[in-house]
Amino acid sequence: MTSRAGSVPLFDGVDIAALASRVGTPTYAYSASTIRARIDELLSALTGLNALVCYAAKANSNVAVLQLMAEHELGADIVSAGELWRCLQAGIRPGRIVFSGVGKTAEEMREALAAGIGRFNLESRDELETLQAVAASMNTVARAAVRINPDVDARTHAKISTGRAENKFGVGLDEARDWFDHAAGFPNVRLDGLHAHIGSQLLELAPIRQALQRVAAFWHELRDAGHAIASIDVGGGLGVRYREGERPIAAVGYVAAIREALAGFDGRLVLEPGRWLVAEAGVLLTRVIRIKPGANHPFLVLDAAMNDLLRPSLYEAWHDIEPVDAQPRPLETYDVVGPVCETGDTFARARTLPRCNAGDLLMIHTTGAYGASMASTYNSRPLAAEVLLDSGRYAEVRRRQTWQEMIAGEQAARHWHTT
Repeated sequence: MTSRAGSVPLFDGVDIAALASRVGTPTYAYSASTIRARIDELLSALTGLNALVCYAAKANSNVAVLQLMAEHELGADIVSAGELWRCLQAGIRPGRIVFSGVGKTAEEMREALAAGIGRFNLESRDELETLQAVAASMNTVARAAVRINPDVDARTHAKISTGRAENKFGVGLDEARDWFDHAAGFPNVRLDGLHAHIGSQLLELAPIRQALQRVAAFWHELRDAGHAIASIDVGGGLGVRYREGERPIAAVGYVAAIREALAGFDGRLVLEPGRWLVAEAGVLLTRVIRIKPGANHPFLVLDAAMNDLLRPSLYEAWHDIEPVDAQPRPLETYDVVGPVCETGDTFARARTLPRCNAGDLLMIHTTGAYGASMASTYNSRPLAAEVLLDSGRYAEVRRRQTWQEMIAGEQAARHWHTT
């Protein structure tokens, strides 16, 4: 949502050059208006359906972003007790929270049941047995869905593909069938839901349709066998535009595929978008430290690094990079890097940009998802600030971490114990 008022660059109505001067860099800036527009687009497409949108909190778990979801009555898809705590702090209703992930501990299950979450998405027989034991010890009944692995190629990066048989997520249809056939053996788990999620950054409807068809066929089979299915969770994974030429799936087309595949289902549909709601709402503001000559291209050394934005290093991910100064300049080809002591601390190789100088302010685009939420303090670099923008105003929603905050919890080895 970038624009210009004359020569002044604006992001959600805020002068981002002035913002960077006040808050410093590196800083994440999120457009509340863009997030609201995405929420409204999806909810409009879902009109007439019994549907619950559960925002995938892992995409961006800043409490201020979660509060935007709560204001629109969205639920949350969580994968840890920490995300549960964040969502509850933000005002997301516990009955609208679903708990996913292959490694839920008994203690996390206990905390989630005590909070009154809506549903667990179960991914292994051991997890089902653990939930039964925990719920029985609390004299309660947990509602649960089985996450099936539809063995569908999501046609996305291998590290964010989750729906193939060789991936760690979900169970095969034979195992899921056995769970339902022996559900009476788990009296404290109401197994009445299906869940499937094939991967992230999906830019084609074909694999989504294929997965939905396999989920629908299994639902029909279970229904015909007398198993009541109250909820079908179709997962998330909708992609966004990271670079020119990428065409994200529109909400209306995605929902149309769901309507077609699950026609006749009278229970609740659950959707788990994360990246699609927040990625394009965020930019990472960073300044050029220096330009260093290189063997092939000069190195554009930024004050942001892989600890701030891991995706390019982890996934070889592309992010558009743009100087904030719009004045015409000759083009130059750079390797864009950070100051961390790793060759992998690289944002782009052989990237052509307007010629840059030390001190120039740059924007790294589409960083509202899996940016700050994956950040670390590697090389003892404090976590970046985060700012929420909203129609010409801004609020700092996470201050830049101080040195003291970075080492909070660490201490000298003064008190020794034996086991």
